[in-house]
Amino acid sequence: MKYRRKPVVIEAEQFVVRKPSTEMSFGEEFMGYRIYRDFRGWYLIIPTLEGAHRANEGDWIITGVHGERYPCKPDIFEQTYEALVPELDDKDELTLLEDKILSLCDELMERKEQT
Repeated sequence: MKYRRKPVVIEAEQFVVRKPSTEMSFGEEFMGYRIYRDFRGWYLIIPTLEGAHRANEGDWIITGVHGERYPCKPDIFEQTYEALVPELDDKDELTLLEDKILSLCDELMERKEQT
């Protein structure tokens, strides 16, 4: 018998270190988890019900329906989830989304100017 996943809305954020490694200081955090670095790059350790899981830079950190958090590889995330588009009458959501887009545009322009 085949099954399909029920449509459940989750929150997720992609783990990306936005500072150059020379600007990182001991104890920096992402979503409340300490950021570490080894020969493979930046990573987090996320405690889950199944034990501690490593989340590498670029992985998505998902917050489930019961508040639990777990990492997800980008390719699996892309195959499993799609972004929700805010309702047109939800002005607060649209304003936040607009602010986030403008902030990302500013950040990209700064990076471009630095190169």
